[in-house]
Amino acid sequence: MELLPALECLEDEYNSVEQQLTTQEVLGDPSRLRELSVRHSELLPAMEKLARYREHLSTRDDAATMLESTKDAEMREFLELELAEAEAAIEEMQSDLLLLLVPPHPMRNRNAIVEIRAGTGGDEAALFAGDLFTMYEQFVLKHGWSVDVISVSEGAMGGYKEVIFRAEGQGAFGRLKHESGVHRVQRVPATESQGRIHTSAATVAVLPEAKDVDIALNPGDLRWDTFRAGGPGGQSMQKNETAVRVTHEPTGIAAASRDERSQMQNREKALTVLRARLYEHEQRKQTEEIDAQRRAAVKSGDRSEKVRTYNFPQDRVTDHRVGLTMHNLPEIMTGAIDPLLDALAEDERQQRLAQLTETL
Repeated sequence: MELLPALECLEDEYNSVEQQLTTQEVLGDPSRLRELSVRHSELLPAMEKLARYREHLSTRDDAATMLESTKDAEMREFLELELAEAEAAIEEMQSDLLLLLVPPHPMRNRNAIVEIRAGTGGDEAALFAGDLFTMYEQFVLKHGWSVDVISVSEGAMGGYKEVIFRAEGQGAFGRLKHESGVHRVQRVPATESQGRIHTSAATVAVLPEAKDVDIALNPGDLRWDTFRAGGPGGQSMQKNETAVRVTHEPTGIAAASRDERSQMQNREKALTVLRARLYEHEQRKQTEEIDAQRRAAVKSGDRSEKVRTYNFPQDRVTDHRVGLTMHNLPEIMTGAIDPLLDALAEDERQQRLAQLTETL
C-alpha cells in the first residue's frame, strides 16, 4: 500500500462527509448530524496535512525534473538545496501521516458502560472498588460529562461488591476504554490492627453503549426475572418486585438493574447493559476469529490482565502496560487520571502505527 493513495481515501471520505452534511436527510436527523459533524472535525486536520504533503511532493518532483535539464551551476546548487529540503520535509511528515491512516475505534464517541467488581481481598477489595468508583465518577464530572448509576451491590463494610454505571458524554468510551483489566491495591486496611500491608484487587470493564442498530435483540431470546430490590429493611424496604434481570438465552449473557424504583426504568437500564455486553461479546469473537495474536498486540483490555497497581504506602501508581509510574496517588484517586490515559492512548497509537508500517 502506497502512502498517498491511502491518504486520498481519507480525502474521499472527507468529501463524502461534507456532502452528506448538506442533505436534508442528515439535517433532519440530530444523531446522524452529530456523528458526521464529529467525523468532519476529525478529518479536517488530516486534509490540512495532506495539502502540505502534496506541496512538498510537488516541490520535490519539480526540483528533480529541473535538475535533469539544467547545467547552470548556480541553478543546480539552488535546486539541489530545494530538493533536499523537500525530501526532508516529506520524511518528517511520514509518521504523522501514517497515524492518520490508523482507523479510529468506531464506538469511540459513545457513552461508556463501566463495571467495577471487587476481586480478591474480601471487604478490603469492596472498599477499593468503591474508591475506584469515586475516582472514575470525579474524572467523568471533571470532563463535563454525567454519571448514571445502573446497578449497585454494596459491601458489608462499605464500598461495593459490584457497581455498574454509565458515563454519559461525547467520547467517554474512547477516553476510558483502556481502563479495562485488574486493578491492584496495596495498603493497610482500616480493619488491620497490626499495620500490615494487604494486597487486594478489583476488576474494571469498560464497554461502549450499544444501540438498537448495533445489536438486534429478538424479544423471544430474552428471559426476564423480577425480584425485590435490596434495602435497609423496615419501612424503607421496597415491597414490590422492581428489580429485574434479563438473560439472553442464546449466549447466557445476563444483566440486572435494581437502582430505580420503577420496574420499567430498571428494564431499560438492564437492556442497556445487556446490549453493551452482547456487543463486546460479538466484537471479541470476531477479533479472535480474525487474528488472536493481533488482538494481544494491541492490548485488548482482557479482564484477566493486571493493568495497574495503587501502592498507598509508597504514594505510587504504576501502569504495567506502559511502565508509567506516578507519585501523586491522592490526586489520582480524585479523578486526575488524564496522564495515565494519555500514555495508554499514545502506546496504542504507536503499536498500531508499527503494524500499519509493515503493510506499506
